[in-house]
Amino acid sequence: MFRSLRRALCAVAAALLLPLGTAGLQSAHAAETAGAGYWHTSGRQILDESGQPVRIAGINWFGFETGNYAVHGLWSRDYKSMIDQMKSLGYNTLRIPYSDDIFKSGTVPNSIDFSSGKNADLQGLNSLGVLDKIVSYAGQDGLKVILDRHRPDSGGQSALWYTSAVPETTWIANLKALATRYKGQDTVVGIDLHNEPHDPACWGCGDTATDWRLAAQRAGNAVLGVNPDLLIFVEGVQTFNGVSGWWGGNLMGVAQYPVQLNVANRVVYSAHDYATSVAQQSWFSDPSFPANMPGIWDKYWGYIFKQNIAPVWVGEFGTTLQSTVDQKWLAALVSYLRPTSTYGADSFHWTFWSWNPNSGDTGGILKDDWQTVDTVKDGYLASVKAPGFPSSGDPGDPGDPGDPGGGTAACTASYSVSSDWGSGFNAEVKVTNSGSTALSSWKVTWTWPGSQKVTSMWNASYTQTGSTVTATNASHNGAVPVGGSASFGFGGAPGGGGVPSVSCTAA
Repeated sequence: MFRSLRRALCAVAAALLLPLGTAGLQSAHAAETAGAGYWHTSGRQILDESGQPVRIAGINWFGFETGNYAVHGLWSRDYKSMIDQMKSLGYNTLRIPYSDDIFKSGTVPNSIDFSSGKNADLQGLNSLGVLDKIVSYAGQDGLKVILDRHRPDSGGQSALWYTSAVPETTWIANLKALATRYKGQDTVVGIDLHNEPHDPACWGCGDTATDWRLAAQRAGNAVLGVNPDLLIFVEGVQTFNGVSGWWGGNLMGVAQYPVQLNVANRVVYSAHDYATSVAQQSWFSDPSFPANMPGIWDKYWGYIFKQNIAPVWVGEFGTTLQSTVDQKWLAALVSYLRPTSTYGADSFHWTFWSWNPNSGDTGGILKDDWQTVDTVKDGYLASVKAPGFPSSGDPGDPGDPGDPGGGTAACTASYSVSSDWGSGFNAEVKVTNSGSTALSSWKVTWTWPGSQKVTSMWNASYTQTGSTVTATNASHNGAVPVGGSASFGFGGAPGGGGVPSVSCTAA
């Protein structure tokens, strides 16, 4: 992020959970099966192994770059349940930050809860072993992974890609180690070489000690030398030709000095952009704000996409969403990123910062209990979410050739009320695949004993007849692997209805 890891304080939830309109996504112009295999670029688009365009619409889950040496929140929940929840909300990609400390032999992950069966298969593993498990399960769920070298060590970010303690040789050796580790595992589609280079990092100045563009070429070629299928994500700098912006967010130099790698069609440029909850910038106080923002984004990084030079991925953007300025900024940025229903995968790519609630100056998609979704914040992103990708498969799945019958489709559902303020309430339903074969769709039904009505629903569609509600999956969360789960939420009124029994039908 823009400053260190931003104190990593738990943000205090200050707003009521308000019902939103449906956040079901439309996947016009995007094939449901797009995303298989490794990816490559063509002009401003990212294409899968069969040439179908894909859109990265994902989330940052941080922690490996901190002194916990593993993703955060495992002190509260099982990692699989969180990945399932990400998928159910329509995120299709995970950006996972790490520091070079995870490669040290003495590094031990900590603050992982193993009680009541949580995270059982992580017990005894080192950080790389934990990362292996997360990558594997994300792939089974149909998510892709981008690994982000966020810091040289867990102590904090660095302006340059190296420090006295972590020289460039170590940085490149560890990038190559990751590229080799996941070779042949196409869940990992690429590596973000270094997070937020900033002053004195330059772009195109020619000084090998500070020219980030030249360093990115050295590192990118080293990665592709051991795994030529990976995408190479290259962030911007802070200042180019005297014009400054966000750390990592200034890609003005690409026009004159593009990154040139030995393997064609592998470069994706990455920008970061933030709101006033992170820091003030001059454009926020411009009298024309927010109408001025598309021009700002065009100047710093949007032109790369618009001129068909290369794909652009906004690897981080986030806000506490508490101020009006921030709300206008996020609405403007989401519009600029191009709605999936209109443009499909011919759009900017993105991963929101962050899944974690404990990012001090942005908060997260989850609230402080590590369970409840901030549906207001998540709702802003609905129009730019995109279909998930084919599962990487699991050798142990009953759907393999050893089970010619295909198994039995079955599901269960659980209903929980997340908030109730008398005149209304919010609830979540979790659908679990309890059968022996993957689900392609599901339907949940319940009957309230009172006069409750659904006022809005996200990540599912519904009909209500009298007091009986039938909810069916959205396009992005109907496919559920064996043992996996999907979730949807809704608002209703009045409150006080309690928890009805629910039934689930699978297909």
